[in-house]
This record gives sequence, structure tokens and C-alpha cells, in this order.
Amino acid sequence: MIRYVESEWVIQTPQTLKEKRAIIKRVLTRAGQKFNISIAEIGFQDKWQRSLIGFAVVSESHIHAEKVADTVLAFLDAFPEWERGQTTMESL
Repeated sequence: MIRYVESEWVIQTPQTLKEKRAIIKRVLTRAGQKFNISIAEIGFQDKWQRSLIGFAVVSESHIHAEKVADTVLAFLDAFPEWERGQTTMESL
């Protein structure tokens, strides 16, 4: 079972793309290591206050994959640097 998630994020603090990329890199590295998931910025790379993040969870069951995806989103929501917008989830 694969659970794929895309979410838009608004980042308030950066004034440059370099600052945005530092925030994104720190958050995504922590999430990837903590949950053993594939996670990346997949959109809005040229916008300094927006980001589109995608990640995938692979698990033996649909319920476990869904639970891990929800936990990852809660982890990402905990960072004060950004705020989550539209989120879509898909099971494959």
C-alpha cells in the first residue's frame, strides 16, 4: 500500500529564496529521517513564500499508511515557520 500526499505551504518569514530553501531543507530532512519517507518540494520552487510538498508512505496495510501520513502532516504542522494550505491524499 502506498499513500501519497501533496500539500501547499505558506512560509511567512523568508525574504529570499535562499532563506526559504534553508527552512524547507531543514524541515524535510527531519521529516524524512524521523518517518523514513520520501519527501520533497515538488512545486513553487521559484516562489519565496510558497511551497508544494509531496511525500509517499509505503506500508503493508492501508490503515498503517494512512496513520503514518497523518502523523507526518501533524509533524509538519508543528513547525511555526509555515502554515499548511490545501492538502490532497491518494492511496495507490
